[in-house]
Amino acid sequence: MRDFVYHMHPARVVFGAGSVKRLAAEIELLGARRALVLSTSEQRSAAEHVAELLGHRCAGIFDKAAMHVPVETAREAREVARRLEADCAVAVGGGSTTGLGKAIALESGLPIVCIPTTYAGSEVTPVYGITEAGLKKTGRDPRVLPRTVIYDPELTLSLPVPMSVTSGINAIAHAAEGLYATDGNPVMDLMAGEGIAAIAKALPAIRANPADVAARGDALYGAWLCGTVLGNVGMALHHKLCHTLGGTWNLPHAQTHTVVLPHALAYNAAAASGAMRRIAQAVGGEDAPAAVYDLARNNGAPLSLRELGMPADDLEHACELALKNQYPNPRPLARDGLLQLLQNAWEGRRPDGASQRIAG
Repeated sequence: MRDFVYHMHPARVVFGAGSVKRLAAEIELLGARRALVLSTSEQRSAAEHVAELLGHRCAGIFDKAAMHVPVETAREAREVARRLEADCAVAVGGGSTTGLGKAIALESGLPIVCIPTTYAGSEVTPVYGITEAGLKKTGRDPRVLPRTVIYDPELTLSLPVPMSVTSGINAIAHAAEGLYATDGNPVMDLMAGEGIAAIAKALPAIRANPADVAARGDALYGAWLCGTVLGNVGMALHHKLCHTLGGTWNLPHAQTHTVVLPHALAYNAAAASGAMRRIAQAVGGEDAPAAVYDLARNNGAPLSLRELGMPADDLEHACELALKNQYPNPRPLARDGLLQLLQNAWEGRRPDGASQRIAG
């Protein structure tokens, strides 16, 4: 048995179809009276539905959440919360809205309730990210951890299939890196394997029938587990690289994670063989990088950074940015290897067993 340290962050999870109807009671449990509802402009209708459920407890709606949490938006939201005398916030939507809630909590200490409508998983982590001057800065702080998460599979029925797939693979990335984290532990390993398997099972079913509530529930269950892994252990190359690409080139978050993950796994495969076996088994393949790539391809997800609008001429700059801050990773970061990883991801190559492992 390996040595480890186990520490679980406090969390309250309310799970089940129709559970959003319990929101007002959950707000009362927090001792809060005025909730600011957060959303993107595209999800304004969902925010209005939540506001109706809150009734007199709703202080207002702020619908300007944006990808990668621009610092200007975070400051505006904090000011709106102060002006409306909100004593909590309710984030309705995906990672962008959850991220905005965290940015508010970081400075104000307002308690956050999250109602995820995607499979991002960030709702159960103390990880935050804010983009300023084209650079995304991330950190961990217990103040940003949402107090309560309400998982209602019915609220994800309107999530388009393409976004469901990329959001799910984004969640898989959290658990995959958790399996080779330097501060991992057996409990997180169990959650990671279960979470990856639940999402890998759910995505084809959702693609076949987007109205399958049971499959949507499996995906949310997997997202919860994978997000919990992300919140309790450190991340490595994949997440750092995706934050660099997303924050600097404004690439779509979930799609970027989907494209990069097979290649990040290929980079680390030889140095994390045990983790690769677990990932492959959970996805249902023989080789982890190829199995994850096939899961994306077979369910219609984008496969290349080129499709996402990443300029080929900027790959070297992305590599240099990734090398600036060294961090724990199973395999040391090497310029040639990272540049090859980025080139493979830009072209959308399929990692093909040991012969295609990234050298350099």
